[in-house]
Amino acid sequence: MKNKLIGRIVATEKSPTTMDKFQFWTNSDLKLNAFDVVKVKHIDNSYSYGVIENISHITDAQSFLTNFISSDFGDVNVKSPTLRIGMNYVEALIAFNDKNIYTPVHSDAEVYLATSEEISIALGLNDERNDLVCGLLKMYEDTAEEVTLPVKLNSQFILGPEGSHLNISGISGLASKTSYAMFLIKAIQEKYFKSKSEDSVAFVIFNVKGKDLMAIHLENNFDSDSNRKKIFDDYKSLNLSTNSFKNVHYFIPYNEARASKQNTYLSKDEIKNYLQERKLKKFKYSYSDDKESLEMLFAEIDDTTQTIESIISKIIDETDPDFGNNQISTWAELRQKVDILSQGSQSSGRKSNEISVMSWRKFKRILNKATKDDKMFGTRPGDDSECRLAEEIKNIKANDIYVIDIAKLPTDKQAFVFGGALKNIYELKLGEFDDEGIKPPSKIIVFIDELNKYASKDSPKMSPILREILDITERGRSLGVVLFGAEQFRSNIHPRVTGNCSTHAYGRTNIIETSTKDYSNLPSTYRNMLTRLNQGEYIIQNPIFRSLLKIRFPFPLYKQFK
Repeated sequence: MKNKLIGRIVATEKSPTTMDKFQFWTNSDLKLNAFDVVKVKHIDNSYSYGVIENISHITDAQSFLTNFISSDFGDVNVKSPTLRIGMNYVEALIAFNDKNIYTPVHSDAEVYLATSEEISIALGLNDERNDLVCGLLKMYEDTAEEVTLPVKLNSQFILGPEGSHLNISGISGLASKTSYAMFLIKAIQEKYFKSKSEDSVAFVIFNVKGKDLMAIHLENNFDSDSNRKKIFDDYKSLNLSTNSFKNVHYFIPYNEARASKQNTYLSKDEIKNYLQERKLKKFKYSYSDDKESLEMLFAEIDDTTQTIESIISKIIDETDPDFGNNQISTWAELRQKVDILSQGSQSSGRKSNEISVMSWRKFKRILNKATKDDKMFGTRPGDDSECRLAEEIKNIKANDIYVIDIAKLPTDKQAFVFGGALKNIYELKLGEFDDEGIKPPSKIIVFIDELNKYASKDSPKMSPILREILDITERGRSLGVVLFGAEQFRSNIHPRVTGNCSTHAYGRTNIIETSTKDYSNLPSTYRNMLTRLNQGEYIIQNPIFRSLLKIRFPFPLYKQFK
């Protein structure tokens, strides 16, 4: 494509060009958009590339009153007899110079549209090392010069070791947070299926809404053949297959098959079919195996005096006079013992009641509410359809996708399952089972929507789940544990979590959210654009890119539930 000349640089006393930005005039009828890339002729036969930040239209009218008077003092039916000279005034941020010359561009320098190859170079998309597709980029939309490019980033800047973790934000529904995370997971899984390197990856996904992610191995039921073809063409243009996910394993909270209510939104027939296909297991927690995860049940309790922590420490202490020496072997026995202690009775040989009766009663209320009459807290797995999540996670293999269903569980049990799984993953990657000959995948990606439930600014400081999430975001990169987190409002997330994410995806949100300091690093025009992004559009930030990018991604290929 030949470069099209569209304008010239303008530098005035009040608006000079700088090392960081420039401005130029162009025809007022020319279609340009924020994020479009333009090419500017510079010194030493070099070219600078800028990303459009804002566009203004100006005329030679001195004031608003000038136009009012020209229209016969405000007659809306009268066309002004004076022809106003008008132009578009475009502001752009410097992204790149092909000879590394960053002195300000000169007034009257020629400004061109860039070719697709030049756009890739200017934005840093031409790095083919460890390339991972993350969406589609359109430039000069609805013009004869429109350019569509696949956006690829260096996977080492999202999966480590150069950078790690992804945060996705945006309002519910329109922002398509889950869909975008699953698009990236598909791209990653396919990349590693094809890879011949020793690196490997596995995925642990938490289903938190309905049965959204409980059929990702099945094909989508498209509304029409034309819609199917369009979406398939999008995936092919990104060099991705049109298949749904592979190596998928589902895990749902245990309940008896004959129970009237299940702890999942899957129907009984769906559960039956998945069990027959050996794609599903029901997870349960036994006291003897899982008591060390008990702290996760109390993640949302603000334990300022650390009495809950002290109680849990006693329970898991093998030498404790009340709980040690295998005195307790079931959840029912634990509840009975806690009930005795909440009444103020003393164990033989105890000198004093170290923990107050009120603390024991508080502990009892929460423990009973969570574990009593819930078959998920039962005995050890009895057959192949039952499992311990910790055991399954320990044996996760390369390219496996584990979908853990917590959508129908109350908040405290969701926290217990999520927190316990995070702990298991972290222990696995720390080498806890190396002596058993366990060799986990090089990287394990954990995806959770509604991250604000577990890592908000308002989470108790002593929350064990927050502690696990902070450990992963701050130290997980070196271990190969990667967090993909999504939430409606980024401003509500703990700053140490977002601060340690190398990649950020900003979806559609409201003006109240964009006015918070979490968005202060974005230019005002881009912040305003966040309030009107379409479904399937995101603004992406990654260290490998020389500028923020507005990307699109295709509709999911896996089954969608209406």
